[in-house]
Amino acid sequence: MNIPRIPVLLILLISLLTICSAPAQTDVETNWHVLGPILVDQAEPDEVSEEQRKKAFNTEYLDATALTTVKAGQLHTINGSELKWQTASEKDGIVNLNKLFDKLDYVSAYSWTEIQAPEARPALLGIGSDDAVKVWVNGELVHEHWIGRGVTRDEDLVPVELQKGKNRILLKVQDHREGWGFACRILPAEVYTQKLIEAAGKGHADEVGLLLSHGADIDAKNDVGLTPLHSAKIHGRRDVVAALQQRGANPDIPMPTPESLADHLFAKAFEGEIPGAAALVVREGKVLYEKGFGYADLKKKTPITPDTEFRIGSITKQFTAVAILKLQEEGKLNVEDKLSKFIPDYPRGDEVTIHHLLTHTSGIKSYTDKINFKSKEVTRPIPSIEKHIESFKHDPFNFDPGESWSYNNSGYFLLGYIIGKVSGLSYGEYLQQTFFDLLGMKNTGLHHKRIKLQHEAMGYSYQNGKPELAPNWEMTWAGGAGAMYSTLGDLYRWNEAAFNGKVLTAASMQSAFTPVVLENGKESEPKYGYGWMIQEFRGWQEIQHGGGLPGFSTYLCRFPQQNITVAVLTNALPSPKLNPGQAAHELAEIFFGEEMDEQTSYIADKNADASVYKDYVGRYEYKGGAVLAVSTEGNQLFVQLGMQPRFEIFPSDADEFFWKVVEAQVKFVRNESGHVTHAVHTQNGRSFEAPRLEEEDAVAISPSILKNYVGKYDMNGTAVDILLKEEQLYIQAANQPQIQLYARSATEFFLTVVKADITFMENEAGEVDKFTLKQGGRTFTVLRKK
Repeated sequence: MNIPRIPVLLILLISLLTICSAPAQTDVETNWHVLGPILVDQAEPDEVSEEQRKKAFNTEYLDATALTTVKAGQLHTINGSELKWQTASEKDGIVNLNKLFDKLDYVSAYSWTEIQAPEARPALLGIGSDDAVKVWVNGELVHEHWIGRGVTRDEDLVPVELQKGKNRILLKVQDHREGWGFACRILPAEVYTQKLIEAAGKGHADEVGLLLSHGADIDAKNDVGLTPLHSAKIHGRRDVVAALQQRGANPDIPMPTPESLADHLFAKAFEGEIPGAAALVVREGKVLYEKGFGYADLKKKTPITPDTEFRIGSITKQFTAVAILKLQEEGKLNVEDKLSKFIPDYPRGDEVTIHHLLTHTSGIKSYTDKINFKSKEVTRPIPSIEKHIESFKHDPFNFDPGESWSYNNSGYFLLGYIIGKVSGLSYGEYLQQTFFDLLGMKNTGLHHKRIKLQHEAMGYSYQNGKPELAPNWEMTWAGGAGAMYSTLGDLYRWNEAAFNGKVLTAASMQSAFTPVVLENGKESEPKYGYGWMIQEFRGWQEIQHGGGLPGFSTYLCRFPQQNITVAVLTNALPSPKLNPGQAAHELAEIFFGEEMDEQTSYIADKNADASVYKDYVGRYEYKGGAVLAVSTEGNQLFVQLGMQPRFEIFPSDADEFFWKVVEAQVKFVRNESGHVTHAVHTQNGRSFEAPRLEEEDAVAISPSILKNYVGKYDMNGTAVDILLKEEQLYIQAANQPQIQLYARSATEFFLTVVKADITFMENEAGEVDKFTLKQGGRTFTVLRKK
């Protein structure tokens, strides 16, 4: 493997910074004084634009230089309202402003406190905010960040100069929507180690240098014995490794064992009596790691073990695909067979092949996207396989077969039906007799409500931060798309057999691992074969699939050239604790990271030419129709993906930028004329192209026409409102912000934050009774409520 030369600038950054003495403990008062809420021009929250919020954020109502003392009960008049300083206490280091101001949206507040320093010295201020924040220390503005995000302690590290004695800290915090609060403290000594280890692992050279310059111990260990140098090695940041060693990091400190690092990863995520996970790492037939964490059943206090049975959701699809290929090897079908051969009256069935169904390129609407597919229905037994197929077979296609790619549960349900019809057995019986019995997979099968499993995990979701039982699917609704349950051990047996030629011929397996090519000659994005996704992770080919359904989230991957299997199964979705795919990659790095290709480390180019930033301004289409909007402010470049927060990105090379808040980079690509035509986004070792979108001008439509669309709608059980404000139409899904619709014609509209189109439709009486939403190759019909 090639190891690029270490950038000189990076080594100089870390080695030449002035190193201070170790950071001293400085306690911030637990009580803050808070002044608010300050409304935006006294407007109602739903009427506040982004421009108004920015203007309010940039308008100061207090003079930070003159504010030398604050007392509870002290009054200030702002925007005609008399406001009073109140005392607010911290909980877990976070001040919850919602408790003070009754969950208002789009408002601001000032917060003030004093800290004592025994001597004048430099320090780091750890800031977290929901959402935008400004910080003054002793009257000087030291930090400003206009962003939408939740509160995370120490997310921003701000260098400050403390004076001996009292130091005044003033914050201005602005809420965008939903939660509201902040965290602020002089960074404690023990946090320096944690932040330095994280920064080294992420390759954030600027932050590594900042922490070292403020006295962080370059050889400090966390509670499992990991040092910054270890972290950089595991994550392939070889240039950071070299820079740390140049600065004097000790390379002889023994690395913690992979098992202890893996234990630390999961133990942190599953502290207390909560749902958990089971994890497995195997190489060349040797089990390197196999453990369970958390609880399979909270009521019975049953812990998760390696023997716990989880519903695995769409990991089922690879079993369905292999069954189809097995039948093809037996001469009972061919992947080029038409769907009409098996269901003669299926609309357009003579255009759809089994290949299309396997690769999500059929264009058939996925039944889980249908407006009448609701969670309550799937907790009851399925009426019959044939009736379920009948419920979606007459739906309009999302696109012509082979033209596009869109993840499709209908296709795999149909494949399960075809397996049963061709084999003469039920789908489950065929899998059992052909694979499970043969491979010794005694703890695997199709789940249904009557089943009695010895070590079954219950499924949970988190509501208001607490786990509750998730809707209990009757898994016959999932069929070949996701009805299976299994264990770590059985999934290991499956991977060993499938990838070592014990299930299919080499030719059949190669076809399963070949990314589908669309009618336009391009591979699908993501790259998808038959039941598996094909990608790269740090230079290694990875063949994987995840699964998700209410209460369960799972991930099974194989690094075929290295003969490695990694699996992570969890019994909570949604869960704030751990993402199975990310955890699987963490495990892979913990055990094999020093063998993988190196990763880029990031240092912002202070000499970058900001005058070219205007070349990048525009919109770029990401996977699934999300749009990355690129904009400038002064000499800074900002990006916003869909409705996610807006972040600054930092220059690393010509036309290349990186995020500091996430492991991601983007390169803007120019044509021969120098015009930026597309972007290449890289994240977690994988890259994809994002074409630049042509800007489209909206047409003006009379409000008398627009008002006909206003009302309440239902999209697959999700409430959707169409609103008219100031002669502009907006769409708002439940618990989501309002998004403006732009008119292409009197009935057709488009969005700018995602690549999506909406068309309103009338019934025979001339009343608007529904609209279609086209996004990411999928079409949804959204019905108007009566």
